[in-house]
Amino acid sequence: MTIQLRPHHLLCMLTFVGKGYSPAFVANFEQVVRRIAQADEDVQIVQGPDDLCLPYLSDAGCHCHNTSVLKRDRLAAEAISRLLQRPLHAGVSLQISRSLVPTLRAAFADGTIRQACAGCQWKPTCDGVVQSGFAESCLMPTSELSNDH
Repeated sequence: MTIQLRPHHLLCMLTFVGKGYSPAFVANFEQVVRRIAQADEDVQIVQGPDDLCLPYLSDAGCHCHNTSVLKRDRLAAEAISRLLQRPLHAGVSLQISRSLVPTLRAAFADGTIRQACAGCQWKPTCDGVVQSGFAESCLMPTSELSNDH
């Protein structure tokens, strides 16, 4: 089964440390990250709510359809497209491999792909994850990636 992600969630997964909007949202995010880390499922880019949004869609504070979130998706897709030198839009599939994660993290850390993060309430959390060298990230912690040699 293919994992469906909106473009800005490709950024969010890099710094996810088990915090989120609700316990159900966090549990779902953890499950999706585990599936991605196993690298046996492709990620398909979608427009609008994705697999991470599902437990949050019925909440009164759900922002998944807001114009500001769609703008985040557009900015993330543009930045990641430039980084990977390939188009990233709805319908495109990619595999989040052990070789791709360090590339994405480096670009996230140096700000190359973080235009979509402006104004995001989670930015301070993500800044802390970057400062720790992604050590606490649930997606392929740096300790796992460094053991791949």
